[in-house]
Amino acid sequence: MEKSDPIGIFDSGVGGLTVCKSLRDVMPSEHLIYFGDTARFPYGTRSRETILRYSREIAAYLVSRNVKMIVIACNTSSAVALEILRDELDVPVVGVIGAGARAACRTQHNGCVGVIGTRATVNSRSYEKAILEINPNLKVFQQHATIFVSLTEEGWIDDEITRLAAKKYIGKMYSENVRTLILGCTHFPLLKKAILDVFPDMVLVDSGYEIALEAKQMLKEKNLENSGAAGRIELYASDITDTLQMLKNMFFGENGASIAKLTISGGTS
Repeated sequence: MEKSDPIGIFDSGVGGLTVCKSLRDVMPSEHLIYFGDTARFPYGTRSRETILRYSREIAAYLVSRNVKMIVIACNTSSAVALEILRDELDVPVVGVIGAGARAACRTQHNGCVGVIGTRATVNSRSYEKAILEINPNLKVFQQHATIFVSLTEEGWIDDEITRLAAKKYIGKMYSENVRTLILGCTHFPLLKKAILDVFPDMVLVDSGYEIALEAKQMLKEKNLENSGAAGRIELYASDITDTLQMLKNMFFGENGASIAKLTISGGTS
């Protein structure tokens, strides 16, 4: 592997662009290759076997692009496939769950941490396990917030419906003295404002930003950190959606990176 090799990032949909943006902000010289599996979205309602198959297929494509690291920007894939891909691949593979858990333990209040995510992520208890490995004395409250994903995909980022959903999903945890909340899906950082409108004293942990910091440190330790001019960004998706275009323009500008359609199924095409 060379310093100039790209970093591969993948997600089940558009939410991983929040991780791609964080990686760009933290490591502006790195060449980034992002794939959003929008045609097979959502992963959160799929079986573990299907999620693992999709994750393997995408990872194989990224390896074929000679990436020096793979960032699983999808919480659901991180919960199901991270350890398996680490065992199977020769490149470092990092996921958002460990980074989010470590950040939550650093910022916890009242001995409590809350987690919202897809049903698959919550059912895996991956965040709970990761948090309790770090600090077994913490209380972990979890709640699936699947509708948040749909609201984000619809572009209803700052909408009264989103604030009502936040009150419904998070209210019980808040009443249990949760003041540190892990946004356990890469779509959810887009809803920070709506959540804070309802719960202004909540500390929101953005796992995407935390994994960007940890990825930078890992590359530095392996002497693989690139430096110099701004790196290229390649954006791919299995289906080009209006929401994907909107977020691309929001994060990278209308004159920035374009999005190309790429189908990955049992290999590349």
